[in-house]
Amino acid sequence: MRVQKVAVFSSLFTEDDLKRMNQSPTLSAASIHTQVFQRCATVYVHRGRRIWSCLPGFVRALPIASAYARHLHALVERYVERNQSHSTFFLRNRPELELMVQLLKDKAQGATLNIAVVACSKGAEVYSIAWKLRSSRPDLQVRMRAVDISEEVVNFAKRGVYSFQAIRAAGDCGCQPAGHVADLTWKDQVWEARPLSMFERMTEKEVGEMFEIQGNEATVRPWLKEGIDWRPADATDPQFASILGPQDIVVANRFLCHMKPAAAEACLRNIAGLVKPGGYLFVSGIDLDVRTKVAQDLGWRPVPDLMREVHEGDPSLLQGWPLEYWGIEPFSSRRSDWKIRFASVFQIE
Repeated sequence: MRVQKVAVFSSLFTEDDLKRMNQSPTLSAASIHTQVFQRCATVYVHRGRRIWSCLPGFVRALPIASAYARHLHALVERYVERNQSHSTFFLRNRPELELMVQLLKDKAQGATLNIAVVACSKGAEVYSIAWKLRSSRPDLQVRMRAVDISEEVVNFAKRGVYSFQAIRAAGDCGCQPAGHVADLTWKDQVWEARPLSMFERMTEKEVGEMFEIQGNEATVRPWLKEGIDWRPADATDPQFASILGPQDIVVANRFLCHMKPAAAEACLRNIAGLVKPGGYLFVSGIDLDVRTKVAQDLGWRPVPDLMREVHEGDPSLLQGWPLEYWGIEPFSSRRSDWKIRFASVFQIE
């Protein structure tokens, strides 16, 4: 039996790992135990991925399979390495944009609307919001602040010029590596070796409304660029709220999931300080346990309108469940806390 245990232990670590454990006088038994547990969890998650991938759809819909999916996703969230990504789309979550318009129905004619988009990335979300609001409420004076921690990305987004050519060149043969195209538009726009276009969720009519097309370049129209203040900023900075000033709407979507839970929670609490009393916080693409905890602690009021539609509005996040840390749990009204857990929009009092 002891021989079997040693064999199992050794199989979890490389020869270098075992040598380091034997030679290091400072490596405590607790530290070794933690490493063993983490490695076991990693192996378990890997096998869990294979099991889930083999399950037919009708089995995945069973309650016991849903419980297993939540268990597996919790381990994925805890042990899988997280990395920031610049992959994005124009009009990524249409119900979210529709809800934003609905929430402004009582806004007075000609009023000023202050919006901050945190982690604006390459600008797709910023320009999508600007297009939707200015098309639906041209009377409003929309003032947007778009921030991202990367100055390079902010400068690219501010320019507002996107290439069709890079997407088509890689898509034609399906074999060019992402690094082949030295264009920030293309950066990280690959999913499982498949090229992704930032325009793939738009109709031809919408592309024409938002962009001036010249050759292989799409340039954001001037009327959408007006009133946008682009700047590099760190959402974890304690002075973040005072730097940007109070906002009617704050959008903090699809970047907190790339942080470890403790860091994401601290960042979300910091971002909430941007919202004016009575204003709205849009926050999707985050570990649901983190968002639920902060919302309950701070007494946020979940917006019930279009709750399920917004939660399910970005199909790429649903497709990642439960095998990817950024995947989102399917909507379920069976949970006692569903009204706050699955809300992506909150009113801050």
